[in-house]
Amino acid sequence: MRVNRILLSTSLVVVALVLQVSVLARLHLPGAVPDLLLLTVLGLAMVYGHVGGALIGFGAGLLADLAPPADHAAGRYALVLCVIGYLAGLVKPENGQLKSATGPMAVVVAAAIGSTLLYAGVGALVGDTAARHVGLMSLLFTAALYDLLLAPFVVPGIMALARRAENDPLAETNSAAKGTDISSGWLSAGTGLRIGGQRSGLRMKAARSRVARAGRIKGVKRL
Repeated sequence: MRVNRILLSTSLVVVALVLQVSVLARLHLPGAVPDLLLLTVLGLAMVYGHVGGALIGFGAGLLADLAPPADHAAGRYALVLCVIGYLAGLVKPENGQLKSATGPMAVVVAAAIGSTLLYAGVGALVGDTAARHVGLMSLLFTAALYDLLLAPFVVPGIMALARRAENDPLAETNSAAKGTDISSGWLSAGTGLRIGGQRSGLRMKAARSRVARAGRIKGVKRL
């Protein structure tokens, strides 16, 4: 991953994790908690692709596993977000831009349900049965609902920032240099046109001076 991708992804993931722990987790909503970290990974993955999505998802999940008040095994959420980021990156279009909001919303719902199921499945493997006491169906419904309501305010902005960060300064410099060459070519062409215009202007002035001289000569002869 390039430096601008790493810096932007790290900043967004840290901000999302802080808001997740300090704000969303304290709302005490029924069922699941709105997963801002998941939405951040989805937005970045749908711009950077499956490889970038997997790496960002793993890093974001690992931070969530280590950040207090995490009460589950380290690496559990990292695995979940790594898989979700990889799968979400597969829907990235060739130009990096989505024409409709239907696709991203469907990805959000599928990711919310898939991450909940995968998290509960990994928890069952390591002996964590908390999902059974809360109710898996309730968690699935509320997770999909909360993430779907939060997604329009998060995913488009993150995708826009990710696309803007894709502008490589070196590429911009090269394109600017090419633009300068093209501009210089246009300037030289324009100079040629100006020279031609100046020549025609001189010819017109010479013709007018000749006419004026002829008029003066005629006037002198008449006198």
